[in-house]
Amino acid sequence: MNLIEIFQNKALIAGLIAWILAQVIKLPLDFFRTRKWNWSLMLTTGGMPSSHSSLMTATTLAIGFYHGFANPLFALGVAITMIVTYDAAGVRQQAGIHARRINVLFDELLKGHIFSEKDLREVIGHTPLEVAGGILLGIIVATSQWLIWK
Repeated sequence: MNLIEIFQNKALIAGLIAWILAQVIKLPLDFFRTRKWNWSLMLTTGGMPSSHSSLMTATTLAIGFYHGFANPLFALGVAITMIVTYDAAGVRQQAGIHARRINVLFDELLKGHIFSEKDLREVIGHTPLEVAGGILLGIIVATSQWLIWK
């Protein structure tokens, strides 16, 4: 497989475009909420829209568009997309809630002591709305690409 073949993989291109767009969109959305630019959002998980959901939805839908919705690869894509989106909104969201509570415990236990522990990362999952935003973005990207690049 050479590099040219990779760039001809339309499903891969749709997924990567959706993922990059999701990461970029997080910046202005967060700015409107906080009035501060947080450039680290380009490389972190969590936030609106879900880049995991965008990546998987666009890739799966592009597989359907380009290779057929009866193709077993589309079925596999749907299954994996369901797992990823469930995980993003469920398991990872709960892990973030646990991290917040553990950080509060550390603050209370270590108050007044000269001891520094790095806080656990609290924004690692997504709300259902953020996942829905990622799914919508993935649908828009894959459909737009298919309409332009049949």
